[in-house]
Amino acid sequence: MSKVPISVVIITRNVEDYIRDCLESVKWADEIIICDNFSTDNTKTIASEYTDKILTRAWDMEGKIRNFAYSHAKNNWILSLDPDERATPELKKELEKIFAHNNIEFSGFFVQMKHYLGEHWIRWGGWYAGRLKIFRKDKFRYEEAEVHPRAFLEGKEGRLKADIIHLNYRDFSQCIEKTNIQSTLEAKKWLRDKRKMNIFIAFWRAGDRFLRMFLRKKGYREGFLGFMMAYISSLYQILSYAKYYEMKKQLRVGNTSTMSSKTMGHKDKNINKSG
Repeated sequence: MSKVPISVVIITRNVEDYIRDCLESVKWADEIIICDNFSTDNTKTIASEYTDKILTRAWDMEGKIRNFAYSHAKNNWILSLDPDERATPELKKELEKIFAHNNIEFSGFFVQMKHYLGEHWIRWGGWYAGRLKIFRKDKFRYEEAEVHPRAFLEGKEGRLKADIIHLNYRDFSQCIEKTNIQSTLEAKKWLRDKRKMNIFIAFWRAGDRFLRMFLRKKGYREGFLGFMMAYISSLYQILSYAKYYEMKKQLRVGNTSTMSSKTMGHKDKNINKSG
């Protein structure tokens, strides 16, 4: 079976329940790279059945670890997948047609993402949308940020018709768990970048996101599920700000304590000199 000249790059950590189906969906790729964050389950054992190129690196920033993994690809074209994503057979066929030509005019391709909560495909609310998943290694990089890094692509962007299936959440509980984790990383990013954030901006963003997803992008057509997805998405902004507020407060307390310690030390030196 001829291989498609593309490197599939997957970042993993303790995803033994997902990784086999993900890898099965891209067996047609010329190269598969796993960048593992010290998994303690059978993730690496399963992955070794499909590739011998398994890197190990601790997760520090999402953008940084993704750029690191992409840099090890032997092919110039990369398909970036998460362990809970699956390439469809239609995507393989479309890529075969693209790579049959040597003069590809685009530097990257957006692929439609079919997001799922459990067995439900979320069609409305802005969820069925394209993401930049296929790109030339020499024309692409991610911002080195903790979460939701910006993508920078040099050149023209194309759009494919085929889908990638994304099994986002098993249920609402996992959705809330991931929102809690990601909002912590978002707050750290704001603090590191010295973002100008306040409660008014947070509430404006939350309200805008809810209205945009539930009304403008017709999330209401999903019924209660659409309401919950819009609500949790808007709550993300409030949670991020709450954690950002606490982090700034802790930072101020830490700086004050450091200053007090230095002041006390200076006074002690003066006392010793006078004594």
